[in-house]
Amino acid sequence: MSRDIFGTRIIAAPMAGGTSTPAFVTAVHEAGGLGFLAAGYKSVAAMLADIRAVRESGARFGMNVFVPDPAQLAPSAATVAELEAYRLQLRADALRYGVELPTLRLDDDDAWQAKVEALLADPVELVSFTFGLPGADVVHALQRAGSAVLATVTTAAEARQAAEQGVDALVVQHACAGGHSAAFLPVSVDPGSAVPGSAAPATTAELIAAVRSAVALPLVAAGGIMDAAGVDRVLAAGAQAAQLGTALLRTEESGARQLHKDALSSPHFTRTALTRAFTGRPARALVNEFVRDHPDAPEAYPAVHHLTAPLRAAAAAVGDAERLNLWAGTGWQQARAASVADVLPGLLG
Repeated sequence: MSRDIFGTRIIAAPMAGGTSTPAFVTAVHEAGGLGFLAAGYKSVAAMLADIRAVRESGARFGMNVFVPDPAQLAPSAATVAELEAYRLQLRADALRYGVELPTLRLDDDDAWQAKVEALLADPVELVSFTFGLPGADVVHALQRAGSAVLATVTTAAEARQAAEQGVDALVVQHACAGGHSAAFLPVSVDPGSAVPGSAAPATTAELIAAVRSAVALPLVAAGGIMDAAGVDRVLAAGAQAAQLGTALLRTEESGARQLHKDALSSPHFTRTALTRAFTGRPARALVNEFVRDHPDAPEAYPAVHHLTAPLRAAAAAVGDAERLNLWAGTGWQQARAASVADVLPGLLG
């Protein structure tokens, strides 16, 4: 068995956009889990402030960083045209809220280099990456600085590429997970199965088993895990820990908007779907009017994210859940409104 670098069977997913606050991560630690801060969408200064805040609490934690896609930083003329067309589609929403749509922003790499340099200068115990691989040079530099490095993958093919870069562990995300998909290879390359050409794994446990057969690294299972039975299933399949996001979204310490928390318990929302409507990258959300109105959003992250940001902020300000990005995994109806201290013990087993 691979060495245990987690020390717990429950990891709180890094949820960017304000959900994974220092208070949330600290509460997860105090309840027996391991929390991850999220550097995505934050400045370097804000990332470092979060690190300081959790360190002051004495909690163990990790930091998650978005990997930029070079292709999105130099989009083709066709992609730019698709973005301009999508911007026109969004005018009705802008008029609804009386906000101005921003011009296209095509140069956002989420301060990638500066964040890596900051984490090298002031290392944290665990650093995870999503949306791609950081490169072997970054992996080895962080390891020399004293950090264990995790990569987020969605298929066996992605797992093999990550292993080749020398990472210490993998977060294995199934498509039933809420929020953004971490996929960075076309599904046609490898559906994530141990048998090339076979169907994609139907469950998170099946995906863990497929990745377990492909690489000999510690695995964290992510996607649709909402209770102790779900945790047991992925551990039995070969994971060392389960990563939960949606199950903790409604907790008191979660920094998610109350509008989002309330939507998770509303009978008005009856299903989830993968959508690019809000950010240009597939993400699983509760199906609301915005998702239904924009089924063909361009694949252009984070350019679409910047286009819709003022619309989402305006929707939140007026309490309009129909136009907000309501990230949710497929088991969202089991999410509990309680403190982390109340929710986590039942998951720890």
